[in-house]
Order: sequence, then structure tokens, then C-alpha cells
Amino acid sequence: MLTLFPEMFPGPLGHSIPGRATERGLWTLRVHDLRDYTHDRHRTADDYPYGGGAGMVMKPEPIFEAMDALVAAAGRRPDRVILMSPRGRRLDQETARTLAARRHLVFICGHYEGVDERVAESLVDEELSLGDYVLSGGELAAMVTIDATVRLLPGALGEEASLAEESFARGLLEYPQYTRPAVYRGLAVPEILLSGNHGAIARWRRRQALRLTWLRRPDLLAGAELDDEDRAYLEALARGDAPEG
Repeated sequence: MLTLFPEMFPGPLGHSIPGRATERGLWTLRVHDLRDYTHDRHRTADDYPYGGGAGMVMKPEPIFEAMDALVAAAGRRPDRVILMSPRGRRLDQETARTLAARRHLVFICGHYEGVDERVAESLVDEELSLGDYVLSGGELAAMVTIDATVRLLPGALGEEASLAEESFARGLLEYPQYTRPAVYRGLAVPEILLSGNHGAIARWRRRQALRLTWLRRPDLLAGAELDDEDRAYLEALARGDAPEG
């Protein structure tokens, strides 16, 4: 992690699933302060943009020199160098899955009005964004990306089967979940989930996942893994005569 604000880490990454994965030795977070690679007594890491304009731009020298130090220490270039940037490709589950297969990732956290373009041109393999909005800096975006990636590492989750059922795992949103008590404040768990009929439960869950995706994220259906029964159910949803379970 290359950042101007190392004190922000590990933050959330020290807790829950990524925290436990660290304890198990599944991944390691190393944070490097970009100001350690500056050469003036003020530890200046930003400057005014050429051509004028509001705000400041992160200087190239600290980032290039930090990367030089990382490569020298590792004896090789990182598998992937990622710049967190509003103009980057939007993070999705497939990207997280691809990153989880890499061994050594470096995240560069942008700040101010951006990063000198020579960094993106010469050092970066990929620019990633969380969505169509601007954060104060790339640190939070990097944390989200790392969390999404670490939980896909083998052994990170207590039950590996839960990965297959999560939202986006197969292109659909996840079906609704319930736990005890069966009735709370007059709100009851769907009877099918109490039936013990595993085949009927699986069918209900699949249809609920299809229904939720159709209602809330229909754009996902184009890339989802669908069979003929799924397609028939989606057609029934469109007609307005689809069964609930």
C-alpha cells in the first residue's frame, strides 16, 4: 500500500474476515508512507498543476521511488500495480476474484486533484474505482477492494460453501436470509424454510434470487448463469404471474 496517510491502516482490515485471514497467515498488509520518499524538510508530496487549475497534484518522484524500493526488496516487480482513481474501471466481483489469484498486489492511493499522469502511464497496470462518485482519497477505496479480494482467498471464510451463495457469485443477488425466532413481532419466516424439504427450499431460494435481481439489478441478468427453468420464471415475472415459491 502506497499512501500519504499510513495511519488509516489497517483500520477495518484488522477486523472480521480480513483480520482473521491475517492471523491465519493468508495475507499480509504492508503500508508504505509516500512521504518517506520525499527529499525536502517539509516532506512535500504534492505540487501545483502545470497549466493552472484548482487544487494540488501528487508528485511523481515519491511514487516512482517507493516502487523502486519495493521492487528492490522483493527482487521482482509486483504481480499487479493498482491505482485507485475515480476514472478507473468499476470494481466488481470478477475483478476481486482475479485479484485474489495474484500473489503480490500494490495499491497506490490517490489524493488531492489526482496523481501525476506519468505514474499511470509508466507504473500502473490497472485503475480501479468503486463507482461514479469522488472520495477524499484512495485509501477507503483500497480498503474496500482488499476486503472484497481477501474474503475470496481459500480458508478466509469459515464455510467455503457460503462463497457460492453470495450476491454476484453466480451473477445474481443473494436470496433473503432468516434466522431464529421463527416469528418476531408478528413477522414470520416463510413456511417453506421450516419444511425440511431441501429441494423445495433450494427452488424457493433460486426463485427469490431471480426475483430480487429482476427487481433491483436487472442489468446483472445478461451475464448470469441461467437455465431453462430460470428463464421461464423470469418470463413469468415479466408477465406478472410468477409464483412466490
